[in-house]
Amino acid sequence: MVTSRLEPAMTSPVPERLLVIAGRGAYPHILIESARAQGVRHIAVIAFPGETERAVARAADEVRWVPVGALRRFLDAVRELGIRDAVMAGQIAPTNLFRVRPDADAWALLKSLPAWNARTIFGAVVRKIEELGIRVHRADSFMETAMPPPGVLTRRPPDDREQADIQLGRRVAKATSALEVGQTVVVKDGVILAVEAFEGTDEAIRRGGRLGGPGAVVVKTARTGHDMRYDIPVVGLQTMKVLRKARASALAVEAGRTILLERPKLIELADRWGMSVIAFPASEPVSPEEVS
Repeated sequence: MVTSRLEPAMTSPVPERLLVIAGRGAYPHILIESARAQGVRHIAVIAFPGETERAVARAADEVRWVPVGALRRFLDAVRELGIRDAVMAGQIAPTNLFRVRPDADAWALLKSLPAWNARTIFGAVVRKIEELGIRVHRADSFMETAMPPPGVLTRRPPDDREQADIQLGRRVAKATSALEVGQTVVVKDGVILAVEAFEGTDEAIRRGGRLGGPGAVVVKTARTGHDMRYDIPVVGLQTMKVLRKARASALAVEAGRTILLERPKLIELADRWGMSVIAFPASEPVSPEEVS
């Protein structure tokens, strides 16, 4: 099992005060705990009703609740908190892109974009934050030990069939991510069962499991040209449970570009279930012609 550490994402001195822009899941809470352990003395959170867990708000020193799509209120809250270092942690549900009612500022921002996807929208939001004189750190800041280096992470390495499916999944995931499709691919015996689209990772795994049955391989990569401030793949215990229910036999993630939340617990579960988990070396973009 690989146990070496990566170079820290937070290369500048640890700030005394930190603003966490918190989306869904356990990721924001775990980041807050890690930031405190590393010396951050005051943590403020901007939280979103229906997205941010209450436990995240309770872990913060101060909280501002802002509806998704209320860009003016969001930027006003960022400005009023007066904290010069920020990090974005956790996703916003993809369906909110169509269900939310944007305010005038958010609508103007959306209309200015050439396309609507995570890269363009969150990239534009980051630029708005930075215009206020705030530094947005990489989303893996304070989470260095959660990003595995290359190697087999579980007791069981992938067998020959799984290894072949991982290689195919890597090529497909890199090609589809370059087209803004998704970062997760489900493969079995050389057949692409599912490619993550707008529904998100867990639903893609469920879909692949229904189609292929036991023994599918799940491959998750970083998007081609991803921005480390907001576009980092994350796998947590919830996804591991989805993998178990889908009867997947192996999970492969991109080393140094994927966060494994609560990594010891995650690997313990994989070992208990006989699942293989590996981190493969970061790879270059792949064109669709190279997939076949």
